[in-house]
Amino acid sequence: MPSGDNVGVEKGVGAALRDARSRRDLELEEVEAAIKIRVRLLRAIEDEDWDLLPGGAYTRGFIRSYAAFLGLDGERLVDEYRRSAEAESSERAPRRTEPVTIGAPGRDRRRPSGKLAMVLVALAVVGLLIAIGLAGSDDPEPPPQRLSAQPREPSPGAGQRPAAAAAAGVSLSLEAAAEVWVCLLDGEEEVLVDGEILAPGEKAGPFRGESFAVAFGNGQVEISIDGERRPTPASSGPIGYEVDAGGRLSPLAEGERPECT
Repeated sequence: MPSGDNVGVEKGVGAALRDARSRRDLELEEVEAAIKIRVRLLRAIEDEDWDLLPGGAYTRGFIRSYAAFLGLDGERLVDEYRRSAEAESSERAPRRTEPVTIGAPGRDRRRPSGKLAMVLVALAVVGLLIAIGLAGSDDPEPPPQRLSAQPREPSPGAGQRPAAAAAAGVSLSLEAAAEVWVCLLDGEEEVLVDGEILAPGEKAGPFRGESFAVAFGNGQVEISIDGERRPTPASSGPIGYEVDAGGRLSPLAEGERPECT
């Protein structure tokens, strides 16, 4: 006769977990308190409504944690999830791709240095001292070339933010176009949105910080940085981005995205 785990897997991942929880007479709220996975995510796993979950490594981790808490073989359930849900996802029609205009991927971007601000302040002080010296001089009309020697402050180039604005950080806002799972961390790795599912039209933020890292269960979300909406490619699977101190938005590879429970 097959073991309890085998029966559970044959029934399906969600049914196996639900049956094990029912045998222990546990409510989803009790499971959430024990393993720190939201009730909405637990219910989606039991219903095998994979589109409501972030997918990939995130969903596999949820299944392992839930199974371990119930005394089930998490690896067997994860293998079944891979065979069913992930295989089905890979057989779907290819995703529509669009050019990404938000910069090259990667996290090794240098943040704007504070040296520029120091140089500008020094130039301003030198200019002020020159002006004071000219005002107190015996020359009734200082030569024009002495005034023209005062250097001008360079204006910020394209894509750069003024030093004062950079010091104040950037503002980030999110708005869900459809149901989407969100994990958002600031530059100090403080969790701002802890694995929440935003309903269509629901907003999060604005948040202000030096930088951010964010992961989404799909691409159904609109991102605004300092009040300006940024275009992002359509995606039916998990995606993630970094927002640096200059307000630049860069895609993150799967292993670089933040993780929330």
